[in-house]
Amino acid sequence: MRRREFLAAASAAATLAACGSKAQPPLPPGELTGASDALGHRLRKPDFPAPAETRRTTVAIVGGGIGGLSAAWKLSRSGCDDFLLLEMESEAGGNSRSGRNEVSAHPLGAHYLPLPPREARATRQLLAELGVLQGDPDAAHPVYDEKYLCHAPHERLYTNGYWQDGLWPTLGVPKTERAQYVRFQEYVAGLRQLRDAAGRRAFALPLALSSRDPKFLALDRVTLRDWLLREGYTAPGLYWLTDYACRDDYGTSAAQTSAWAGLHYFACRDGEGQVLTAPEGNAWLARGLARATTGRVQPNALVFHVEQGRKETTIDVYLAAENRSIRIVARELIWAAPLFLIPHVFAAPRPEWLAAIRGADYAPWIVANLTLSAAPQTRAGYPLAWDNVLHESAALGYVVATHQQLRYAPGPTVISWYRALQEESAFRTLSAGDSASRAGKRRLLQNRDAWAAEALADLSVPHPEIRELATRIDIHRHAHAMIRPLPGRLWGGTRSSFELGRPGIQFAHADVSGLSLFEEANYRGVLAAERTLTRLGVSYASSL
Repeated sequence: MRRREFLAAASAAATLAACGSKAQPPLPPGELTGASDALGHRLRKPDFPAPAETRRTTVAIVGGGIGGLSAAWKLSRSGCDDFLLLEMESEAGGNSRSGRNEVSAHPLGAHYLPLPPREARATRQLLAELGVLQGDPDAAHPVYDEKYLCHAPHERLYTNGYWQDGLWPTLGVPKTERAQYVRFQEYVAGLRQLRDAAGRRAFALPLALSSRDPKFLALDRVTLRDWLLREGYTAPGLYWLTDYACRDDYGTSAAQTSAWAGLHYFACRDGEGQVLTAPEGNAWLARGLARATTGRVQPNALVFHVEQGRKETTIDVYLAAENRSIRIVARELIWAAPLFLIPHVFAAPRPEWLAAIRGADYAPWIVANLTLSAAPQTRAGYPLAWDNVLHESAALGYVVATHQQLRYAPGPTVISWYRALQEESAFRTLSAGDSASRAGKRRLLQNRDAWAAEALADLSVPHPEIRELATRIDIHRHAHAMIRPLPGRLWGGTRSSFELGRPGIQFAHADVSGLSLFEEANYRGVLAAERTLTRLGVSYASSL
């Protein structure tokens, strides 16, 4: 099935469901969840009640995603417990939150963590603290708890009507094209070993530790697809795999993604290919970080006004559940919310901040969790892999929540289907009124039944029985899931004002890196916390 045919099938399925056609059984029940767009959009025309209460804290952290939780974790580890974390949603965790039903826990967003390289010291320290990394966190190849190492079979690809192991398309691919696979893989292996005169890797994780050699930074000025063309790569399978990689990590096609970011995906880690995962996705990591915040989190808290004074920062907060506002006065502020909110919240945003934010684009995502009465079957008798990818699909495939429980035998399961809306030009900051943005928003905000029908249409290609197996379909929307690494956004100078911060304000969101990866958010949160500790005169052992 070609992409055009797939989209037509998805559209037809949605239409049949909406019209109640007898050609299809009714859609199973489910919910539509996601970030509160109604609450967040109130920032455009703020009409919040005046603060009726004032609280004081040494450090205020705005945003409870991985960046904010990492900042709180580092502060607490260093003995600084006078902080308050403000989170707009009912619970912290950001894109790493999870759901649960009678069958299994399941991810609502991020669902795995590749084994972190040595440069990601803070992430390795966290894993050691949680007992998942065993032994020395700085070892070249640490030992990991097998409970969290993804069990085999790891991943597979549905192509030309068959399942194959791995994600590189091989079925029916001629030797000439496979030779290009080998050439690309050897090139990437060389990039992993490259060091500049300062000893820095060409592509490091976190990004801030990467080489500043102009020949590497120049890759940020072209798209990955254009770079592939320039280097003489023509194999369709290579184009597909690199495009899939960009959509998977960045929610953006290879024709839109910075070549630097695209190559970073392949070259920033040590190439072992193993990942850490759990039924609930990355929620176990968020919960591990959140242990440090016990009693110091204010949920359902929308920050709508920030004003920095000479010695303190005033933060006005709307408590949605109570329909009232409070004022927080903090000596130090760690901003761990997305950067595009700054123009709407800060009383006097600095010109360089506005310049850096202008043109930023965010990728919207849909996650569908399908509860099935039994595991879907495969025509060739393959066991279910953890990650199951469909070659001719606009979506990213699905992961199996019960995979880590070694439940391959018949029985209920939950599969999580991922759809990055990479084709939508949606959610550009400071240009939300353009027609492309409006079209993207309408697409994201369509009802649950339309998304459920699209997921079923996609999954019915390898699994014709999927509609009969599905007993429930829950849809979770991520409107601004991740910042897109468009050409020029990583090394064009736009991030520097946020990287440096300023006295009294540090920035801890992954947006500061320009790559929405766990290790980047963790690094930014820990770095913001360490700079804050230095300003407070608190001694600490660096985690970076």
